[in-house]
Amino acid sequence: MSTLATMPNNGNDVSTKRNTSTLPGLSSWVDNLFESGMGTGFLSNFNTGMTLPAVNIKENSDEFYLEIAVPGMKKSDFNIDLDNKILSISSETKEEHEEKKDNYTRREFGYSSFKRTFTLPDTIEADKIKAEYKDGILTVHLPKREEAKEKPAKRISVS
Repeated sequence: MSTLATMPNNGNDVSTKRNTSTLPGLSSWVDNLFESGMGTGFLSNFNTGMTLPAVNIKENSDEFYLEIAVPGMKKSDFNIDLDNKILSISSETKEEHEEKKDNYTRREFGYSSFKRTFTLPDTIEADKIKAEYKDGILTVHLPKREEAKEKPAKRISVS
């Protein structure tokens, strides 16, 4: 029989012990499966249909704007709605592919969707909101009302 050095799994000290069985226990096999990355690699092949794109929120003196990373889409895939002060940006795409050969048929389909919502401040000029999609980035421009824009510094003279 051989002796094995066991590595700590939960912070315990490393110890040596005799290998008394030829097969690992079920719980250690499952632990090893997921710790080795095989489990996460296996699970990543399943699309849950729930993706949440990254969003940058930026501000300059005239507007706020959102940059949303959504590559591989078309302009027509987006739904942008404003209800009171709630801005909703969503998309839903479906894809189907079927291939037929002599003795088999292969059919694949996919579904993807997301929805992001933002509560807008009162300082946004809602009638002038615009959106553009270029190079995989959806940019939504949220112009500020005139009274909300930063005014340049002004010197006041004493009379």
